[in-house]
Amino acid sequence: MPKHRRCGYRCAIPNRHQDVMTPDPDFLLTSADQFEALYAAPSERAILKQIDRLDEHCRAFVAASPFLMLATAGRDGVDCSPRGDRPGFVEAADDKTLLIPDRRGNNRIDSLRNLIDNPQVGLLFLVPGVNETLRINGEARISSDPALCARFETSGALPRTVVIVTVSEAFMQCPRALVRSELWNPDRHLKRSELPSFGTILAAHTGGAVEAASYDADHDATLKETLY
Repeated sequence: MPKHRRCGYRCAIPNRHQDVMTPDPDFLLTSADQFEALYAAPSERAILKQIDRLDEHCRAFVAASPFLMLATAGRDGVDCSPRGDRPGFVEAADDKTLLIPDRRGNNRIDSLRNLIDNPQVGLLFLVPGVNETLRINGEARISSDPALCARFETSGALPRTVVIVTVSEAFMQCPRALVRSELWNPDRHLKRSELPSFGTILAAHTGGAVEAASYDADHDATLKETLY
């Protein structure tokens, strides 16, 4: 069986591609010039809103955000992973620097591995109940400095590393996507029982290496014990 492209673990189930969609090549865009026939030019406002630093409004949004998406790309592929904690868990150290503690996870560290190859990073900050989002792009370094990690002590636990992002672009994203999705509308929220359990999905994806019922039975207690 093939090895996982990042961390060397062997895949439980070989990839089997059946009935894969084949797009019509006549309609595939291969040049940026082709966009002009499909999309209007961005408004002046959409261009001017981008700044190269964290002003007071960006800082306030980051301080209110308990959740962000971290996008990276490395020689083995791309990754977009969630980061979350209490509001303010990301620190704006100055107008050009964000500090993101790497909280406990599954130790795949796909994003961190990518950053070693390619320091470019994209961040998307969300605030519950707010339909606008904050987008930040820049370059990242990874530090294990004990003094820096100590700034992010929570519940007696320290992050193993801190991601230091040097900001090159920052701008607010319009609310259309979140308004269309009604992301914060509780009437649209799905009951967890309406989807297969986490254990059921893991059992399928690992070829039975995970036993669904036992995993689900232990999940809540294990999550609580290993949150930090």
